[in-house]
Amino acid sequence: MSPVSRELTRCCEDSKMVFVIKLVVFLGNPGKEYSRSRHNYARMLLEQLPGSSSIAWRDKFHGRVGDWGVGPEKCRFLAPETFMNVSGKSVAAAVNFHKVITGDLLVIHDDLELPFGQYAWRRGGGLAGHNGLKSIRDSLGTDNFVRLRLGIGRPQRGSVSSWVLGRFSPEDEAVLPLIIDSAATDLESVITGRKAVQDKGEPVRVYSPG
Repeated sequence: MSPVSRELTRCCEDSKMVFVIKLVVFLGNPGKEYSRSRHNYARMLLEQLPGSSSIAWRDKFHGRVGDWGVGPEKCRFLAPETFMNVSGKSVAAAVNFHKVITGDLLVIHDDLELPFGQYAWRRGGGLAGHNGLKSIRDSLGTDNFVRLRLGIGRPQRGSVSSWVLGRFSPEDEAVLPLIIDSAATDLESVITGRKAVQDKGEPVRVYSPG
């Protein structure tokens, strides 16, 4: 069992522990052809998150939904199976059904405005042209939800569309586990209330490309 898994087990078996995040959304596109694309960065984090392999996923809310946690406290995970630009259809269905207030909603997504190797927390604020986030905002009528921004940087040449739908370079893929492990540890701390999210948190730099 990894250190993060042991800590998750310990904190969740504490009867006083209350998860402050009720619904976590991992944005991405469906289909094997997109599974390793930059736009599916959040799904890669989900795959490496301790305990995710034992989640009993169900098809619901135009996506896959499952409970994550140990003991009485659970946090609900949602992986929309719509395409990115209509993610709001899936998120709104889950939010409305479970009566989740936007302050208890966390959306994890790739971010062009952050360099690769960094991630940052944010509550509300600008969506930087991200179509998935815009769809969620339009469907919920607010952007006042928590976000974990996973930096992919902007392309030096070519279109943004080709960049986000393309794979990381071999050099970047080699360090992805390091970045994701750091982000996963932070994610667990935020979900369980041991770390507070500021309106606009400073980026965490895990790796700096040479």
